[in-house]
Parts: sequence; C-alpha cells; structure tokens
Amino acid sequence: MNKLAILFGGTALLAACQSAPPPAPPPPVDINNPLMAPGYMAQAGSADQFEIQSGQLALQASQNPAIRNFANMIVADHTRSTQMVVSAAQSAGLTPPPPALLPAQQAMLDQLRSAGSGPSFDMAFQQAQISAHQQALQLHQNYAAQGDVPALRTAAGQIVPVVQMHLQQIQSLSTAPPPPPPAPPSTRRSGERG
Repeated sequence: MNKLAILFGGTALLAACQSAPPPAPPPPVDINNPLMAPGYMAQAGSADQFEIQSGQLALQASQNPAIRNFANMIVADHTRSTQMVVSAAQSAGLTPPPPALLPAQQAMLDQLRSAGSGPSFDMAFQQAQISAHQQALQLHQNYAAQGDVPALRTAAGQIVPVVQMHLQQIQSLSTAPPPPPPAPPSTRRSGERG
C-alpha cells in the first residue's frame, strides 16, 4: 500500500509539473526602437554625448562669443539631461547603458572635427546643432507621449522644453564672419592727383 501511495503521489507530482507551461523568454532588446526603454536610453545618451563633445570642440575651435556661450550652455544642459535619464531609469529598476555615441552621432562629430576653426567651423557647428537638436526634440517628444516606462516618459517630458530652447537659440545665432575692416584712410592730400 505504501508503494502504491508513493507511486500515486509521484505521478500526481509529475502531472502537476507538466501542466505548467515553461516561462516565456524575455522579449529581445531592440535598441532601434526609441519607444522602448533600451532604445530610448541608448539614443538619448548618444544625443547628449554628441552635444557635450561637440560643445567642448566648439570651445576649442571657435572664437565667436555667441558660439562659445551656446557651447557652454549645451555642455551643462546635456550633462544634466543625461543625469535625469539615468536617475529615472534607476528609479524604474533599469540599468542605463554607459554613455556612448551611436554611429550617426559619431559621423556628425567626425565631420565637425574636420571643419577646421574660425567662421568655417562656426557655420558647420550651427548646422550640426540644428540637425542634432531637431532629432533630439523628436526623440524626447515621442517618448514622452508613447514611451513604455513612466519614469522615463516624465524625464523625456522635462527635457523637451530645454531642447526646444536650444533649437531656437542655435537657429537665431549669427555665425556669419565679421565684416572686413574698413579701408585705411587715403594718404592723399586734398588737391593732389594720384
């Protein structure tokens, strides 16, 4: 009778194990989907890194006070937005990826490095900043509206007005080279012919 009870108990246990489906594998991480946390964090981190590194480059390559002021502002603001995304991710139990440039931002930075210095750099910097801020604005607006993690959606929503302000400022910045100095006064005396 004992053997029968053990056999029956073992059979019931095996049946219970077989009736529970195996756990589903976790969904694959899609770094290209900016509405999913991994993709948003990678793309936001890359955008911030581009702004920080290009701002530091501008401080070395430009003599234009307006460009230099803008560069100081974006280095500070994008350092802060990186911290906001990291903090929001950690509060949601996520581990943000280390800051790194994605290929598109790396290509823009390389192109900017090859622009030289002075007015040619200033114009290239302005164009790169307009493009980068338009992309960043779209990224943060979309994630704030439809992202999958509430804490990151909140951070994205707080970053949007800062990126909008940067975009407006860089679009209105004058990067035209200064006018040439006036011609020296003529050394002729009145009444002389030259």
